[in-house]
Amino acid sequence: MSDELVIVGGGMVGACLALALQGCARQAGWHIRLIEAQPPGGAEAQPSYDTRSTALSHGSRLLLERLGIWADLSGCVEPIRQIHVSDRGHPGVTRLFAEKESVPALGYVVENTRLGEVLLRALDPQVVEWMAPARATSARAVVGGYSLDVEVGDASQTLHADLLVLADGGRSGLLDQLGVHRDVIPYGQTAIVTNVTSAQGHGAVAYERFTPSGPLALLPLAGQRSALVWTLAQEQAEAVAAMADADFLAELQQAFGFRMGALTRVGSRVCYPLKLIRAQEQVRAHLVVLGNAAHSLHPIAGQGFNLSLRDTLALADTLVAANAAGRALGDLGVLQGYLDRQQGDQRMTVAFSDYLTRLFSNRQPLLTAGRNLGLLGLDLLPPARRLFARQAMGLKI
Repeated sequence: MSDELVIVGGGMVGACLALALQGCARQAGWHIRLIEAQPPGGAEAQPSYDTRSTALSHGSRLLLERLGIWADLSGCVEPIRQIHVSDRGHPGVTRLFAEKESVPALGYVVENTRLGEVLLRALDPQVVEWMAPARATSARAVVGGYSLDVEVGDASQTLHADLLVLADGGRSGLLDQLGVHRDVIPYGQTAIVTNVTSAQGHGAVAYERFTPSGPLALLPLAGQRSALVWTLAQEQAEAVAAMADADFLAELQQAFGFRMGALTRVGSRVCYPLKLIRAQEQVRAHLVVLGNAAHSLHPIAGQGFNLSLRDTLALADTLVAANAAGRALGDLGVLQGYLDRQQGDQRMTVAFSDYLTRLFSNRQPLLTAGRNLGLLGLDLLPPARRLFARQAMGLKI
């Protein structure tokens, strides 16, 4: 009987894990199931103006090359050749340049639909069974693994998993069922996510701008567009998001300035309350919690998916090595070894993202002066700037 690996959540993290494991699964006789609530979009679907995007670090590009999909993806991404960090109303500025870091780009921005299409095309249907639309309604530990109840259309079935991977996002109901507790720290902020167009274009620059009302990021997209993530207090965010397009652009222009010239167009806006969420357990025997279900970060530093991708490839490497050593897929020692390997990266990345968010959301005069000196220092001191750049690029310091 083949080993059964069930991944709940067929988004970017779940699909990357299935892809990373399908070669070993083919040789070892594993059967991989991907359970996803949303049906996949057609391969010919074109992204709309309002398509959501993800920032990929340079380190993530290297991992996607390992997965064998970068060649297909490279035509769909927009490079980030410079990162510009500033604090509104203060002189402190830090600039990171790809050429100074000896990389082709500091990162890339990809529309989620494009990344999803490339991932799905790369999956081997003889090894990876795609179950969508489907919903895992309950899970329980049994001898040798987990039993999972799944609804597929009007039918239901029960699956056995030698290894169950929960990659179904920060609101995972299965985590609650299984008693996996999470630490939740609200930021008291809401993110407005949309796309904007500017008169002068982005010039392959990603902007991180800290304002009295909250930080904002503008990331380069194709066609003179930029992906906007603008964090504000909840009531203010809802009011700003509901503005007419012209009023919204005027409000954003005042907060951001004219580094890209006049802002001329904005898409539909979606609001997301922001919290730092961390699962207290990421592994049990026969169980792994992955992606946003394991840790959900503030989006302003663009670290969330990149950390999850590093976790995903580390888990895949651990499972492949365990198989070569004749160890079971759900062995607790194997899974704990994966977590031990990744905990340092997780702690550093969560701290980096959380520290930036809190530092630049605080308007106390002494902190404001200190962080602006810090920004100036980063810009003037190459060693410090390089450490900051390597963390932003998802590379080991």
